[in-house]
Amino acid sequence: MMKIYQPRRLLACACVGALLLAGTSILNAAQAVVNLRVYSSLPADETSAHYVWFKRFQENIIKNNKLKDEIKLNYFPNGMLGKEADATQQVRIGAIGMMISGTSIWATLVPEIGVLDLGYLFQDYQQVGKSLDGKAGQTLSDLMLKKAGVVVLGYGYSLGARNIYTKKVIEKPEDLKNLKIRVLPVPNFIATLNHMGAVAIPMPGGEVYSGLQMGVIDGLEHDAATVYSSKYYEIAKNATLTRHIYNPIMIAMNSNSFRQIPQPLRDEVLAAAREATDYQRQQSHRLEEQAIKDLQAKGVVFRDIDRRAFRTGVQPVWQAFLKQYPQMAPLVAEINASAPQQAQ
Repeated sequence: MMKIYQPRRLLACACVGALLLAGTSILNAAQAVVNLRVYSSLPADETSAHYVWFKRFQENIIKNNKLKDEIKLNYFPNGMLGKEADATQQVRIGAIGMMISGTSIWATLVPEIGVLDLGYLFQDYQQVGKSLDGKAGQTLSDLMLKKAGVVVLGYGYSLGARNIYTKKVIEKPEDLKNLKIRVLPVPNFIATLNHMGAVAIPMPGGEVYSGLQMGVIDGLEHDAATVYSSKYYEIAKNATLTRHIYNPIMIAMNSNSFRQIPQPLRDEVLAAAREATDYQRQQSHRLEEQAIKDLQAKGVVFRDIDRRAFRTGVQPVWQAFLKQYPQMAPLVAEINASAPQQAQ
């Protein structure tokens, strides 16, 4: 009997050993994949500046034979992982691998990044791209790595400049005086609108529509795509092309998560991100133009305005910021030097 069952026993042991080896291989393979949770506060649709970048980046990863089995991206839109302010902390400690957001929210960890929220710092998005692809962007990225522990994969564009949308017609700068305008709860946004003559009202996005209805605010400042998707046009029918802030979006990745990517593949990931950033910037112009057409079709009237008075009015905001963060003065000077000559 021993002779009969011994081979079976050996065979069983061999099978168990093979299964253990296979299980170890599967585990190792799973460990080799870099799993990234990607945060966004915006919806996962084609009118979201965040999603346009993410979708392209994901496609670039999948198309790359070196990366497709190594990088796994899990997208969480609509603030599913919490509030933006909390998400920055989660990215810093590595609980969230990557975050796509406006640069403003990072000022709580890296206050110098608030330089990008100075009113009339930029005159168009071409200047934004030129500056952030150069020395100014590298300076800010270095600060993000040093103070927040994140690697900046790129600076994209919001879907257009921020303009003012009101119930009342604004034709000249003084018409804005004392109007209650909703702004993001960001120091330089608040200071900018106040120095433009308005009364800045910080308010969460979810309260803006009812605030317009009840007269708590007279208007808001935002990009055209957001105004359309949020249906603010149903109440605020007048758009004034103040173009006061061209705030970019930032793609920030936890530095430890970045280091988990095998060294030979990191340049591939950075190249995929650069291409996604270029693509997103191109799409932002198209989406802004479409949003303006959509708003006009809903009865919104767009009016240009002399912006020189506004630029002069916000200079004390610049001075106060640079007094607090004097190391940002060379960066501001470099950005100013890149301004288009034909600007108004």
